[in-house]
Amino acid sequence: MATPPSRAGTKGVPRARREEQILAAATEEFGSRGYAAASLPAVAARVGVTKTLLHQYFGAKQDLYLACLTPVGDRLVAVIRAAVAEGAAAGPSEAGPSAAGPSAATGTPLLVLRAIFAALEGRREAWFLVYETSLPPDSEAARRAAGYRAAVNRLAADGTAGLLAAAGHADPLDADALNHVWQGLVATLVRWWIKHPDQSPDAMARRCARLFAVAAALAPAAAQGDAPGIASGNLPGEWAD
Repeated sequence: MATPPSRAGTKGVPRARREEQILAAATEEFGSRGYAAASLPAVAARVGVTKTLLHQYFGAKQDLYLACLTPVGDRLVAVIRAAVAEGAAAGPSEAGPSAAGPSAATGTPLLVLRAIFAALEGRREAWFLVYETSLPPDSEAARRAAGYRAAVNRLAADGTAGLLAAAGHADPLDADALNHVWQGLVATLVRWWIKHPDQSPDAMARRCARLFAVAAALAPAAAQGDAPGIASGNLPGEWAD
């Protein structure tokens, strides 16, 4: 995923193209190293321009980060919202791809994952810009990132609560737990995907469908609320209070 060196700083390169190259290199630098460890000279070297030119185009480090973050955050929120709407419009029997396995409830989650993979393709490390922890806490970049995280969390919370409601479960703690599990799962899958650059978004979507199908088949009784020893409260000794 490394950005190849270019001669973006040479005379005759259109400004718009040069800005694209800088943003691509900076997104990779920030995403792979984090805000605090990222180096503006390294970004300039990736593109083949001077640090001075970098400042002329995008200002200080925080400004450059914000310029990278905004299109990524906007796109992620938009595609997740669209995938949730598509799943809701399709209905439980249509939302999931044919490889989704026995549980129709996996349809919308798979649509969301596919949308995230497609949105990040070509700049996979951009995912981490939204979840960066080393941003100056009083900066506009930190506030913007927090806003994107809040938007994603709302969508995830509404979606997971909806899945539970459709299955006849209304416990708010179940919804909160599932939301945490889901967001952790998404982050883990994206991290795995980044480590396997040969995997396309479609290949990842198919892989997730297979994994969901296996997970649904592991405990079909529990999915119906009648798993032996759980619904009755008879937990194994090492789990009992």
